[in-house]
Amino acid sequence: MQELPVLIREPLLDKQENVLGYELLPRRGAGTARPVDSEAMSLLELFAGHVDAAPAPIDSLLDGQLLFVPAVRSLLKLGAFEGLPVRGTVLAVHAADLQDAQAVAALKQLREAGCGISLRGGGLEGMDKATLAFFSHVELSVDAEDFEFQLARFQSLGSSSTRLVARGIVDWMHFDACARLDLAIFPGALHLQQRPDAKAEPLNPAQRMILQLMDMVRKNAEPNKLEAVLKRDAALAFKLLRYINSAGFGLGCEIQSLRHAVSLLGYASLYRWLSVLLASAGGKSLSPAVLQTAVIRGRFVELLGREMLPKSEGENLFVAGMFSLLDRMLGVPMATLLQQIDLAQPIGEALLSRTGIYGPFLALAEACEQDERLARERADALCIAPRQINQAHISALAWAQSIKFN
Repeated sequence: MQELPVLIREPLLDKQENVLGYELLPRRGAGTARPVDSEAMSLLELFAGHVDAAPAPIDSLLDGQLLFVPAVRSLLKLGAFEGLPVRGTVLAVHAADLQDAQAVAALKQLREAGCGISLRGGGLEGMDKATLAFFSHVELSVDAEDFEFQLARFQSLGSSSTRLVARGIVDWMHFDACARLDLAIFPGALHLQQRPDAKAEPLNPAQRMILQLMDMVRKNAEPNKLEAVLKRDAALAFKLLRYINSAGFGLGCEIQSLRHAVSLLGYASLYRWLSVLLASAGGKSLSPAVLQTAVIRGRFVELLGREMLPKSEGENLFVAGMFSLLDRMLGVPMATLLQQIDLAQPIGEALLSRTGIYGPFLALAEACEQDERLARERADALCIAPRQINQAHISALAWAQSIKFN
């Protein structure tokens, strides 16, 4: 029996670093030799399970977002992609697969149903404008020898309905240069690298207020005292309540105040949302992709830890994941930040060295943004099965999608 791959998340960014969607696939490291069709089938089976679930995380994941799925020729011919939700799904196909009449017929049927089709690896030679319009996206590798030819060919065809995807961006200078062209979507993990011109920013007044509130919540301060502090910034109070209500706890009512949040959710859950508020209060320079990645990490490690740690550890796991990118958000070394933020010792251990009770979970979440072989090694160390990781990963993506940051 083919072993299930661990899915790796690759965000799709626009020029402003907003997250347009994701590609979820096993990015194979050295020594991994599974056939790509078995990987794609595993992905489809996993999604099918979530489509049938209630609530259905895959529906939330595709709400306004793109999901790129490798459209393997053998699976196209079997009709394996017909079960995917069409809205937001983009099937990526290689030019060589378009020589197969049966595969092309399946693609046409899926396109008519509403799926996007992405042409992977160029292949624009001899193509006319009408043929190009069949594709919702064209993917170009910026390090390919014929990149300039493919780009010029695309521009000469002038299809307003087809978007260009830039693969192989290695640094921010490369990103900015491609953003000035017609390239519109940028897959990869570049958002995790600090821009070379980024400057460290001192904590702003809003962040200092949030840190005061977090300290008070840790000490179980009376709700009226918490509200007295939060009332100094009405916009911040509104933002906090919007986050809490948008996530959907199934409470059957809208939380109207911080006091109401404490009574229904408790102090530990309120601390979680203050950590999100702290990260999102970074100002105009904050990358939307980094903020969303931090939220996904927080939820991901929380879900991973549910089967192995006491329920009371969930909020701390979330904060560890959420704060794992705080140094990237603020341009300040993590050790320096932890001198200003009073966190529980296990959270600090995880953030500084990926050790302690939470560290291995955070290290696994990071591996799921990098390479499947590394993710599998870290999963084995925690005795977590790939299916459990993949289900937690998709659920975390859908949960993060529910939070309205703007």
